[in-house]
Amino acid sequence: MLKKIIKGARKPSKSDPNDTSLYVFTPPAGRNPGLNVVVNHASRVGPGQQIPSPGGAGMVVATPPPMVSIESLPLFRDVPVSDRQNLFLRKLQVCCFLLDFSDTTKSVREKEIKRQTLLELVDFIQSGSGKITETCQEEMIKMISINLFRCMPPASHENTGQEVGDPEDEEPYLEPSWPHLQLVYELLLRYVVSSDTDTKIAKRYIDHSFVLKLLDLFDSEDPREREYLKTILHRIYGKFMVHRPFIRKAINNIFYRFIYETERHSGIGELLEILGSIINGFALPMKEEHKLFLVRALIPLHKPKPIAMYHQQLSYCITQFVEKDYKLADAVIRGLLKYWPVTNCQKEVLFLGELEEVLEATQAAEFQRCMVPLFRQIARCLNSAHFQVAERALFLWNNEHIVSLIAQNRNVILPIIFEALEKNIQSHWNQAVHGLTVNVRKMFLEMDMELFEECQIQYTEKQSRAKEMEEQREWTWKRLADVAAERGGEDMVTA
Repeated sequence: MLKKIIKGARKPSKSDPNDTSLYVFTPPAGRNPGLNVVVNHASRVGPGQQIPSPGGAGMVVATPPPMVSIESLPLFRDVPVSDRQNLFLRKLQVCCFLLDFSDTTKSVREKEIKRQTLLELVDFIQSGSGKITETCQEEMIKMISINLFRCMPPASHENTGQEVGDPEDEEPYLEPSWPHLQLVYELLLRYVVSSDTDTKIAKRYIDHSFVLKLLDLFDSEDPREREYLKTILHRIYGKFMVHRPFIRKAINNIFYRFIYETERHSGIGELLEILGSIINGFALPMKEEHKLFLVRALIPLHKPKPIAMYHQQLSYCITQFVEKDYKLADAVIRGLLKYWPVTNCQKEVLFLGELEEVLEATQAAEFQRCMVPLFRQIARCLNSAHFQVAERALFLWNNEHIVSLIAQNRNVILPIIFEALEKNIQSHWNQAVHGLTVNVRKMFLEMDMELFEECQIQYTEKQSRAKEMEEQREWTWKRLADVAAERGGEDMVTA
């Protein structure tokens, strides 16, 4: 009995389906490299089981033994159709070897073999010459994971002692292994978009864990990689409906961390591009979850300093929300006012451009709810010493829809901005700003002469009161100075 127990203890256990030991560079000591290892999994076929071929005939496919080195394999067209699934698995094993690209003279032959093998795999999936089995799909996603999911190099400001600079001014890091990575991304993209890919099977391997790791890669500094990731994630969102809420939540979490913790992330623009398309497809009436996403994630994205890197995409998303549901305009405009920059003039110009797009989609009722705080801010922009800010604010009057909203509510708006217009005409240093202000002033005069004259009278009275107060202040100081001179400083306390 004891001998049986000892013998049982020596029996090897079945391999873990997530075990990457199949892709080691050298076999463990004592193992025969030619030993045929088969990995069994609940969703995989075991050795000797029948797998239906595309033609309907059954065929036997066993997982090939692990490879100990990169070797050139025959082309798919050079082997019988019945052997192509097995050859597909062997080619995947070749692509599981990771090579050092820091030295261009190292492993040149192996790099070329892997590149050619990846090209063949992409062509095989794209051509649809044979529907790949479930085993092949699982092994392919494993290979893709081994190649893509890696540690990112530290950013230039990390662990170097350098001060954190403007991300826009930094040179992007280009991934040296891109010749291989690009083909791995291309393979994943072709697999996802293929009409032969059954989502019910594919979702077992492209699961939540896989999607999260893909999202982590959006922080890559290489713009080529982020472009591929954007396309692939968008396709996954479109094809795998079961993943949609999870993807939206995961993107939310990336935004929260960026806004409130790091203020550094390379892929915010690409994520917003994906969201722009997603928002465009939201059904009406809009779910409360989507409105919360706008208020809690998108509007606070106006806060970080490097907004210029992704503002175009952010502005598109915000405008999409307002165009979908015009009642959101008030919340959006008040959100912009909440995060309005105080000392960053370039950021202020961006805000004014976005404000114009939002106002263009705003209806009269929503405009009336926020017009008082809005035009107080616009008045401050009109008097900005930075000519681009003042000029961009005056350009709002070139928009017919905004002018019509202003005309309907001129009794409230003109008294708020009249003083700012007069100050520009009297003292702004920039001639272009001066000329635009004259045009806006003339527009109000033609719009409602009686209201304009009333505002002018109020402004003149206010100026007169201010002048009287200034004269009174000067007279008071003069009296104090005269009294001090008469006393000759006799009552002054000296230290």
